Amino acid sequence: MEKILINDILPILVIMVLGYICGKLRYFDNDQRQGLNKVVLDIALPAALFVSIVKATREMLVSDLTLTILSVVGVVGMFMLSFFLCKKLFHHSTQEAAICALIAGSPTIGFLGFAVLDPIYGNSVDTNLVIAIVSIVVNAITIPIGFYLINLGQSKDKAKALASATAHTPQGASAQAHTTGEGVKADDPAQAKGKLHDVLTPKGEVDVAASSNRGKRTPDKHMNPNVKAILDALKKPVCWSPLLAVLLVVLGIHFPPELDPCFDLIAKANSGVAVLAAGLALSTVKFSIGKETIWNTFFRLILTPAVFIVAGILCGMAGEGDKLSMLVMAVALPPAFSGIIISSRYNIYVREGASTVAVSTVGFAATAILIVWIMPIILHMFG
Repeated sequence: MEKILINDILPILVIMVLGYICGKLRYFDNDQRQGLNKVVLDIALPAALFVSIVKATREMLVSDLTLTILSVVGVVGMFMLSFFLCKKLFHHSTQEAAICALIAGSPTIGFLGFAVLDPIYGNSVDTNLVIAIVSIVVNAITIPIGFYLINLGQSKDKAKALASATAHTPQGASAQAHTTGEGVKADDPAQAKGKLHDVLTPKGEVDVAASSNRGKRTPDKHMNPNVKAILDALKKPVCWSPLLAVLLVVLGIHFPPELDPCFDLIAKANSGVAVLAAGLALSTVKFSIGKETIWNTFFRLILTPAVFIVAGILCGMAGEGDKLSMLVMAVALPPAFSGIIISSRYNIYVREGASTVAVSTVGFAATAILIVWIMPIILHMFG
């Protein structure tokens, strides 16, 4: 455990602090910071996800259906629970709650999976199986769902703002739009149109759908919002690359290992730059350990593994050796760094997200020790 803390957790904190210092010293301006986020989100992360998933096999997915089903239902279920609780308890918008779910509801399995599980449980077939399945669920299912929810939330906000603004055009003598309680008023349509952009992207949010489009194609106003949100999400490389990898795995198409180096070189840049970017994001907001940060940390490190322990026991996994312990440790990892990269890239849920990543990463040092201690006791009781 000491080796894990020194070799894996400490470097994350050091690089995150380095990013924070660079941000405070203005070593990177906002354009450069967004450039780093774009490199990670649109190039390095998609390559890393593709390479990690495509190495799995169809036989691996069906070799343990209980593990596969529990991972899919459990990870997606906790992701959606985090999303709904963020909206209900803290009254966030759909897009903010989606970012919260990508952070509090998703473990950083791709970065810390092997680094944490291998030293504890050994580099076995079961270890590789657990990491591969959880990684596929997190990267190929929850990330696309997250982008879908972000697009859907922003699309609905824009529709409401446009409806409110166009309802007060020339005949009404004023144009007004509302998003989060703040209105935009003007005595003529031109002035209203000039201010409408600020209303359509509240709190400085970047329009995710617009950033994924190419050219200046006029959007279809009659398209179903759900369909549009899905299509906009699938335009992002971070969404379609893991889905493509899963499709190849399901079809039994083996990706030539000779091509791995073509992806590995850029994929290796993902983790380090992502953590640095997380520190930069933290430097742009006021760090706070408020009730929301504490709740997100509790949800990620305590509630999620506790739910999997109960579910695993009910599914009969307690008698399968360390497999349940591996699964619990995998889902108890700190927040996925992809979440804070998406947060920083589109300026959504940055303060709460960055604070959650920092606190959860430090807190994992304690919960990892707790899991290693308590799981043999639980397995002995119910195995």
